[in-house]
Amino acid sequence: MSLARVQHISVSLDGFGTGEGQTREAPFGHAGERLHEWMFGTRTWHERVGEPGGSGGVDDAFAGLFEAGIGAEIMGSHKFGPTGWQDDPEWTGWWGANPPFHTPVFVLTHHPREPIEMEGGTTFHFLDAAPDDALRTARQAADGKDIRLGGGPTMVRDFLAAGLVDHMHVVVVPILLGRGVRLWDGLEGLERDYQVEATSSPSGVTHLTFTRTSA
Repeated sequence: MSLARVQHISVSLDGFGTGEGQTREAPFGHAGERLHEWMFGTRTWHERVGEPGGSGGVDDAFAGLFEAGIGAEIMGSHKFGPTGWQDDPEWTGWWGANPPFHTPVFVLTHHPREPIEMEGGTTFHFLDAAPDDALRTARQAADGKDIRLGGGPTMVRDFLAAGLVDHMHVVVVPILLGRGVRLWDGLEGLERDYQVEATSSPSGVTHLTFTRTSA
């Protein structure tokens, strides 16, 4: 069976996966882009945005795993848009006409709408579903490939609590946010179900990988 994977969700030292005060202009609230600066300098990111250059090394190796073997994504409502996007029929996400997913994407929301077909192979589908039902639907669309659990932190936490995450890559960024949405709340003892490995990077971040021992 295909795996359910979290790919490079970034959290602060105090465990926040996004800041407070999300708006259309600030998808990560007061955190800005600080949680993801480790990625922006990599060769993989430069290629993704059509720019030359970029660094190799540990960060680039992890960034390059974003698309590998993925056949569909599930994302939470607040990854797709800020509060109230469901009332705007013109809202198609933060990523422009050609989002970086290039697969079916299932957005979890209590206000489903018709699918939105974008350039590059991305189609957004909108589901009002529990984690296990959403994963079952995504697997049907993924044609045997893995499912990326795209975040944000609330959605990832729900899938972890339901025991549905096979592999997870968490990037611990050496900043303190103080407020926002935390990833780890309510998940005491999670590490008992996973083999956990840590890789330090010269950029200052630490890459943690969690592989479920029964996977």
